[in-house]
Amino acid sequence: MERIYVCDIKDSKDTQILVRGWVHKIHELSTISFVHLRDKTGIIQLVMDKKHSKQLRLEMSIEAIGEKVMNEKAPGGIELDAKELTILGEVFYDKLPFEINGFKLNACLEKQLDYRALALRRPKTRAVFKVQEEITDAFRTYLKSRRFSEIHTPKVISSSTEGGSEMFTVDYFGRRAFLAQSPQFYKQMMVGAGFERVFEIAPAYRAELHNTWRHLNEYISLDIEMGFIKDETELMDLEEGFLNYLYSVLRKTCKSEFEMYNIELPEKIEIPRIPLAEAHKILLDKYNKKSPVGNIDAEGEVLISKYVKETYNCDFVFLTEYPVAKRPMYAMPDSEKPGLTKSFDLIFKGLEITTGGQRIHNYEMLKENIKKFGLNPDDFAFYLETFKYGMPPHGGLAIGLERLTLKILDLENVREATLLPRDLRRLEP
Repeated sequence: MERIYVCDIKDSKDTQILVRGWVHKIHELSTISFVHLRDKTGIIQLVMDKKHSKQLRLEMSIEAIGEKVMNEKAPGGIELDAKELTILGEVFYDKLPFEINGFKLNACLEKQLDYRALALRRPKTRAVFKVQEEITDAFRTYLKSRRFSEIHTPKVISSSTEGGSEMFTVDYFGRRAFLAQSPQFYKQMMVGAGFERVFEIAPAYRAELHNTWRHLNEYISLDIEMGFIKDETELMDLEEGFLNYLYSVLRKTCKSEFEMYNIELPEKIEIPRIPLAEAHKILLDKYNKKSPVGNIDAEGEVLISKYVKETYNCDFVFLTEYPVAKRPMYAMPDSEKPGLTKSFDLIFKGLEITTGGQRIHNYEMLKENIKKFGLNPDDFAFYLETFKYGMPPHGGLAIGLERLTLKILDLENVREATLLPRDLRRLEP
């Protein structure tokens, strides 16, 4: 007999059903017991003789064969009258670290992360990663439909892509190497290699000494690089299009997950674009908030999002025209606005989730800009080489997957949107 997942039982034409999963809840009556079995797709109620249920404990993995019966009071309106029961995985505990089947998970986030594999058995906790799975699938589908090629670039590299000291070092056969902050150099090189449009879904590493609700030291970056662009507005158009497509997908594929989190997605997203200098003025005039020179801090992100929500009824805002000094050496300067770059950030509900912009594509210009940033072009020879052979105008962006998930579901901490977080203090599990 073939196993049937819980989500498929209602539509199954079989009367005898075989299910496998974990014991989620046990409710014993005088002669019979109701046992909730949980698999990756949902929960089904099993009705069984009490002599069978007495051998069960919460979170055992079991197999049951039973007859399908309609019952409006059962989860999903269906139950199985279980005739055969097999224990597949014993349990070895005196007491569970926390309840899996309660309405609320009464354990702090740190304890949940200590027992991550167990915490993820809770349907609401695991729902986060169903949403995240759909995000990455939509990202891939949307870009491939627009002739983007998926690439896979090295994560052990010889030089910094972003500059600064926030990099993890590794011993590479006696040579000093680094874990990649981003695939920036390589995705630009692949544009020049003739792929023209590329994307990657892969880890990125930041050795930042932060331990906050918004920071991770390892995260998943959704990277895009596109050749033959006119300017950075094409990149913002692309991201806005992706977000609208993503929301249309999530409304169809994650209905039950959004119900768990009481989330409703807007039908249409039209993202305002505000130059950074104008955002600074808004923050100062409206909230008496002074911003860092050439940037915006965490409080400023929250306040500008509040303003945009009130003014445009949008959860997103593009901040544009960042200064040259605050962008990497490959950022394209704006010839019409001296001192500024053709770059942007995307703020979502008070949190930066994207950095992007047009890149310098002229070899001599890029080489000189590397020098202006106090760096040695010889250290970037492998990268610069591509720019000698007709590199087209291009640009790209990167979206933090965990941050995007965090804000879509209105979670409190980015580690809730991370399967196995790596932060300042956590290297296990």
